Amino acid sequence: MKIYQFNRNTGKEITQFDSNFVMSRIGIINKKAHIGFMYLNKEGVVGYHQAVSDQLLLVVSGSGTVRGENNETQIVEAGDAVFWNKGEWHETVSNDGLTAVVIESEELDPSAYMRLRK
Repeated sequence: MKIYQFNRNTGKEITQFDSNFVMSRIGIINKKAHIGFMYLNKEGVVGYHQAVSDQLLLVVSGSGTVRGENNETQIVEAGDAVFWNKGEWHETVSNDGLTAVVIESEELDPSAYMRLRK
């Protein structure tokens, strides 16, 4: 399990075409991908299971905890991106609620665009 960041501070200011915004790039996917939006209510749990493919959890709002195979629990919040490799055991839990974009694909490399969280 690796935790990256995609918050405003890690993005790049875009000014082309009279634009004024910040873009945090997530990655490039050249293979088929499944993209979904996950809603964990209060006391929500995505149970401990193996990732069926490389998986990236992009926390959009709320907070929770994640753990991987080493059973170490880490707090995540909006702007964090959690990456699990195919076959890696993992779990996500939220006491107060969490929403996230989930990307699953055979070929994910978040390190190409995002930096690891410190």
